[in-house]
Amino acid sequence: MDQQGQSSSGSDDSHVVEMVQLANELRGKLDALNSHQAQLSGGRPPRPIDIGRVRDHTRNVDNDEYDPDHVAIGPYNYPRQHLAMEDDKVMSIHTVLTAAKALRPGVTVEVDDYINELACLEESVRNCYADAYVDMTSGQFVRMLLHDGCYILSRLVGLQLGAQPMADAAGTANAGVLSANRPVPLAVLRDVFYLAENQIPFFVLAKIGELTGLDGNDRVITQIAKYALDLIRGQKYAMAAPDMEPTVPGNLLHLLHMHLKPVAPTVSPAVAPANGVDPEPVRRWRSASEYYFAGVMFKRREMSETGHTRCILDVKLSSGSGTLEVPCLDIDAETWRLLRNLMELEQQNREKVGSHVTAYCVFMSQLACTTKDVELLTKRRVIVHGHGNNDEVAKCFADLCKGIVFDPNDAHCNYLRETCSKLEKRFLSNPQRWMAWLRRKYFNNPWLAVGLLAAVIGLVCAIVQAVYSVLSYKHG
Repeated sequence: MDQQGQSSSGSDDSHVVEMVQLANELRGKLDALNSHQAQLSGGRPPRPIDIGRVRDHTRNVDNDEYDPDHVAIGPYNYPRQHLAMEDDKVMSIHTVLTAAKALRPGVTVEVDDYINELACLEESVRNCYADAYVDMTSGQFVRMLLHDGCYILSRLVGLQLGAQPMADAAGTANAGVLSANRPVPLAVLRDVFYLAENQIPFFVLAKIGELTGLDGNDRVITQIAKYALDLIRGQKYAMAAPDMEPTVPGNLLHLLHMHLKPVAPTVSPAVAPANGVDPEPVRRWRSASEYYFAGVMFKRREMSETGHTRCILDVKLSSGSGTLEVPCLDIDAETWRLLRNLMELEQQNREKVGSHVTAYCVFMSQLACTTKDVELLTKRRVIVHGHGNNDEVAKCFADLCKGIVFDPNDAHCNYLRETCSKLEKRFLSNPQRWMAWLRRKYFNNPWLAVGLLAAVIGLVCAIVQAVYSVLSYKHG
């Protein structure tokens, strides 16, 4: 009995010791986490946007939409596969150093200064990515930041001797510009701007600009933002510059995302249930053909720099006429790449950037998911495309949001929730469907409309004649 008691007591003691060790281990991890968060908020550059890897179930739909074709940026594509651009990056460092000597006369600026400053940012930059990249040494990581940062800066910002005009959005170098800005292929710009994985934090560009004598964030942000506006305006996705005051872009893809926000979302920030009853849930959008047979008309909405239509997201439903006004989506070979990567940015930073682009893509992917829908929207000039046929466009729309996580009933994520609800009520209304059927059946053809009108007049005359006949017979 004593031996059994001692054995039981020893087991209890070991269990207590194990629990104490577990508590100490968790306490240490929590302390380390709190210390890390305090460091991020204590004077170091903020971590506004996460640069994560594209998820497998999204990438599997079309892997090529997420990989660079010409220039690799950031650690996700390290070691470099596009070696042809590495020589250009070394030349970009030389360009930046030359510009720094011209813009900061009397100040000795060497490559060591850039390396030391970027080394101080290394931990903050690593924290922007999904993993810490422990397989990359500090030297490799800082070299990558210097190469990529100088490459981007030398092509998107005018590194000038004096007050000369900056390089335009086509990458053409003007006189007096100390830059590697020669005509840059649009495919290279799309690698730098469009890809979610092919990014470095914007504060790295700001730091390099500050060391070069570009007055810190102001000039770097202003000139790159102008470049981005020219790019996205040329693609006809947006017409007006966003408000840059409250938010500094996290990276170049985020800068493009800032241009794509609806001017006046059709859903209020908080949808309160009426009379204590939850509103009817929104399950999905109908196709364009289904809405058309329910009497919904489609109209192209013109974009402008001012007003309420500044980007492709500004969709509006006219409450009286039942007309859905949609800005024209000009589809080219890169449209799907941009939209997919913007959605991936939102999937990983929903609390920071919202889900407006995802809501729009879900709307368009269900509106134009069949060949008949694409044909209808093309006739209404809501869609313009250069693909071989409408079948190809419809398939691209149908595959656009595969793997995307999105709740259409969340008013904070779905800015088109109220529009969808109104369209669903119209679709389920039998009188609206009957009136739409009459319009399609008879009033689209003027001869049928005249025949129907004549038949109605004849019917009325026959009824009047019958009434008079009955009355005359009754009264003799």
